[in-house]
Formats: sequence, structure tokens, C-alpha cells
Amino acid sequence: MIESEIVIVGGGIAGCSTAFHLASHGRRVVVLERSTIASAASGQNMGGIDSYGWGDAPDLQAHLTAGSIEIFETVQTELGEDIEFRRSGGIQAIRTAEEYEWERERVETLGKRGQVAELPTTREARSIEPGFSPAMLGAMYSPRRGQADPVKATQAFARLAERRGARVVTDHEVTAVKPRPRAGYSLTTSGGEVVAGALVIAAGAWCGPLGAMLDLDIPIVPVRGQMWATAPLPPRSFHTISAAESAMTWACDHAGALPDLTIRDGRRVTRHLYGRQRRNGEIIFGGDRELMGYDTTPDPTGIDVNRDHAISILPFLAELPIARTWAGLMPFPLDGKPL
Repeated sequence: MIESEIVIVGGGIAGCSTAFHLASHGRRVVVLERSTIASAASGQNMGGIDSYGWGDAPDLQAHLTAGSIEIFETVQTELGEDIEFRRSGGIQAIRTAEEYEWERERVETLGKRGQVAELPTTREARSIEPGFSPAMLGAMYSPRRGQADPVKATQAFARLAERRGARVVTDHEVTAVKPRPRAGYSLTTSGGEVVAGALVIAAGAWCGPLGAMLDLDIPIVPVRGQMWATAPLPPRSFHTISAAESAMTWACDHAGALPDLTIRDGRRVTRHLYGRQRRNGEIIFGGDRELMGYDTTPDPTGIDVNRDHAISILPFLAELPIARTWAGLMPFPLDGKPL
């Protein structure tokens, strides 16, 4: 039997980072991961790290993003872990006059809050991202945006937590959770019983089923995201790349449905795009988001739509075949806000 002050269920970026911070403050922590570290969404994403800076009076989202990128930078520069972090900046492509006006107002609002974003012309965007399409109307540039390897980052947090005394246990799937008579929790896992005084559920898309073991209704649903990659090649893209289309669509969507999906009830409502070139030379892109339960089978049609969208922004991608595809499950709160 494993006993601990705190048990964290989930070996993704949230669970491993929580373990690192708790252990850094002297708490006794155990992380339980049913597979391997970063085996789900934390290891299957693009690796973009958003930030427009702290601003004068950051709301919760700004506080989380600005603080997060500083933590990633600290892991890379001060704690001795190579997670391939760099502040690359981000370019968001603008295709239409409507998108341009929306982005102009957005940049103005960010500036009033003391945050940083710019609205370069297409020519200016091409001066820093030469592959950027001259057919685009312009771009929004966020110089503080960063990127890192998601698997390396998650594994780094796990190692850092262990160095501070935490215990990270893999291949232990939680099958039951029960409150103990006086205080704490008892967890049944595929590797035996675990007892702890406090419980952190950091299981991503599986938070709902775990919460149900305690009669808790955790408002998170699994959303399938999918990505594709080229074969490694010399440097061709230097920033994180995205598009204004979905950002504007979702910001103006007041339907009251689950936010930030590209497909609803079998109908495409927008295209969503994000990508970057990794250190190993692969160019990776993704963005399609659909409610598919726990199905992680890639959808070729969605991949094709995403690739065509990427080609419209970086035309040189048309010359590069897809080398691999994959899909993962993202944990989406029902209202789109942090829990």
C-alpha cells in the first residue's frame, strides 16, 4: 500500500506541475498515472504557449497564461531541463477585411490593458516569417508567445517533482475512489491501494469519470483534437502560426453551446489552425475539434481541411506530404472557462 499526504491522479502537465509545486513547498506527494507520463493530451498537442504579457490588471486567463510562460522559461533556463522552450512569437494570419477589423479592435483593447500585440502588414509579417503568404491581408503578431516540446516539458516537471521528494508512479490505473471514514481518500488502482489525506484530480478528459466515483459532477467533456506532421526539413517556419478565422468566429458566437468546436452536430462551423516547426525539423499543424466521446481515430477529412488551411498561410507546405497523423482528447469545460 502507498500512503501519502496528497495524491494526484494524472501524469500530464497539470498533474506533474502540481506535484512539482507542492513538493517544492515541502508537501508529501504521489502522482498516479495509468500509463506513462504525457501519454494523453499533454504529449499530443502542438506545444504553443500563449501570452500577451501580464498587463495592468490581469484577469484570470491573462494571469494563467503570463504566469505559465514564465514557469516554462524558468524550467528551461534556471532548472536545467531542456524542454525546447523559446519565445518564438506568434503570427495569426488575417484573411478578410472583417477579420482585420476584429483583430484591430483586439490589439487596441490589449494595448489599453498594458498587454502586447501588434498588427503588422503582410510585407512586415513576411520579413520575419518569409513563408507567409502574400495573399493574406495582414497578421496579428504576439511577440511574447512561446513554444516548447510538450512531452519533454511534462517529463521535466515529473523529474523536478521527484527531485523534491515526490513519488511518480506509472502504470497504475485508478479503478475506485472512496472517502475514508474520518478524513482523506482510499484509491484502488491496478497496482494496489493508495491512501492519502487530500486528492487532486488532474486526469484531463477523464476527470468526469473519476469525479463520478465520488458522486462529483465535474463539467468537463472529451473533445477530439487531431494533428499532422511533415518529415523533418531545414528551418522554414520560425513562429507559432495560427489564423484569425476561428478566433473571431468563437468570440462572436453566442449560441450557448460548448465553445471552441470546429464541428457541431456534424456541421463545420469554422476552421481552426495552429502549428510550428519543431527543433527536429518536423512542421506540425492541427486544430480540428469535435465531440467524439473517447474515440481518438484521426479523421482524414478534417486533416485535409486543416492542411489546406495551413497551405493558404504557408504555401510552401503544398510541396510537403503528410508523414504522420494523430489524435488526442482535450478536456473542455462546458463553459470554456478554467476550472
